[in-house]
Amino acid sequence: MTPTPTNHALLLRRLVLPMCGLLLLAACKREPLELQGAASEPAAAVRQLAGYLQRNDLAGFARAAVPPAYHAQLEMAWRENRSRWPLTELPLDERLVPLLATLAAPESEKALRRSFGNQFARQDRDLRDAARALGLFGVQYVRNEGDYTDDERHHYAQIVAALSAWAAAAPLGDPARAHAGIDRLAAAARQADLASEQALQAAGMQGSLQRLAPLSAALKATVASYGLDLDATLSHLRTGLVEQDGDNARVRIHYPLGGTEIDTVVSLERRDGHWYLSDYLRQAEEAMAPPPAPPVVPPADPGPADRERSRDDRTATA
Repeated sequence: MTPTPTNHALLLRRLVLPMCGLLLLAACKREPLELQGAASEPAAAVRQLAGYLQRNDLAGFARAAVPPAYHAQLEMAWRENRSRWPLTELPLDERLVPLLATLAAPESEKALRRSFGNQFARQDRDLRDAARALGLFGVQYVRNEGDYTDDERHHYAQIVAALSAWAAAAPLGDPARAHAGIDRLAAAARQADLASEQALQAAGMQGSLQRLAPLSAALKATVASYGLDLDATLSHLRTGLVEQDGDNARVRIHYPLGGTEIDTVVSLERRDGHWYLSDYLRQAEEAMAPPPAPPVVPPADPGPADRERSRDDRTATA
């Protein structure tokens, strides 16, 4: 039968238009709409920091996170062992050096594989239960304990819950994935060569962060093998301006983490024409502050016997 204009119209209405609608929906899923105020300077400053992390440029992140006037002071505080900022922004930062030492030890792969096999291999149910329990505990802790701002509590509680949900579904007991991750992380730790506080001190802040970049890439690749793509998280991060009052602003951040959508608000401050996260400024200022002066101890009051001897000494001298 020869197609008629009517047949063409029916084909368009029943097939082509619905297909276009599905394609449009798919496109919207791949490229979420920008948040209101995304073009503002405060919102762009947050995305810039995420870009450094996506590229594993930890040294660039530290430079961009605080004003240039802070850089030399933070470097000095690092070399004097008074600071490890920005590593102190990481969870369990005090365990970083012991972890690096364990990974970089000679033949660490054998010991870590053996330990994994004895404790975790194919223990998927136990690992899922542990992930859920740790998630519940972590959320309650962040909400009620610790030295966090209200914004940090809201944000970190979402992160802990999202990571718990991911871990509960991830194949954490799979030996093949674990062995590959151990090999990858051990190689990166040896390349960093920062297995002691003395090594961190000698390398300095910028040098240490540059040498930790391969470890950041190795960690991302390892968790990606379990279904958590942190580079995708950073690349899909969206920001928008909530409000701006002079040199203070509030920025909304929205990003996917595992199967969860994280939505939070952060505070920023403008210094010398540039915008910085208030929490990073506060932590950096605490890190580079000079150490407190030692307390002045008053001289001890001499006892009666000491006073008598002192009087005798003066008499003999006279």
